Amino acid sequence: MNPRQKCLDCFHSVPPATFEAALWIGVEHDALVDPRQVFEWIDQLQRQVSATLPMLPATELAQPLLRHMTAIGFQQDDVAQPKPQVALLDKIVERRRGQPLGLAMIALELARRLEIPLEGVNFPGHFLLRVPGADHTLDPCGGRRLYPKDCRELLLRQFGPDMPLKAEHMRTATPQAMLQRLSRNLRHLHHINDDAIASLKDANRVFELGQANTSDYLARASLYQALECPQAERYDLEHALLLSEDPVQRIRLTQRLVTLPSRGGIH
Repeated sequence: MNPRQKCLDCFHSVPPATFEAALWIGVEHDALVDPRQVFEWIDQLQRQVSATLPMLPATELAQPLLRHMTAIGFQQDDVAQPKPQVALLDKIVERRRGQPLGLAMIALELARRLEIPLEGVNFPGHFLLRVPGADHTLDPCGGRRLYPKDCRELLLRQFGPDMPLKAEHMRTATPQAMLQRLSRNLRHLHHINDDAIASLKDANRVFELGQANTSDYLARASLYQALECPQAERYDLEHALLLSEDPVQRIRLTQRLVTLPSRGGIH
């Protein structure tokens, strides 16, 4: 069974083995990655965290967990030109540096093992965490409490004043949402690091994990364009056109489709 299938099997298990599924994504990009070694590191982390947590109700342990992770070196990797290693879980566990989503997935795995209630929040631009029912979220990069005002400021810094805070931004992240977001992050990281084949692997995984959106079709179409696969590019552009509700985007897609050879044509 190849790493992609193992990832999907973990995703489809009941309950989904989200952390392990994410590890198999790392194996897909690097055959030398050994998930057993990563699980040994997580076992060590679990023992270390468990020994330092205060004697508090489980519902109050999420923030101490995140603060301990920070104390032992887990931090956001915000270099100007990021490499895929900032998103791959095996590399984050090894380096203790990574994107918010990766740090959050490690925290969620530790919380699951320690029976600490914690869930992901699919916040745009910066993945967050939350104790179910709490009136605030937690930043996986340090454990800071974020209230609605803080979340609005986070949006402002990342997207400017035209993006208001919406209820949908605070939705609980499902395993599907997390794995698709991870795949999209890696698709982008491999693309900006000039690895179109690796980026295409990530793009295809987004589709295999669940429903794709217009941006997913457009991203994959651009990869097919770079790889000089016009028929595959046409397929994705046509699907993007069907999904798009933006009149200007629809015109541009139609114009782009005209420049491609028709199905069955010589190219």
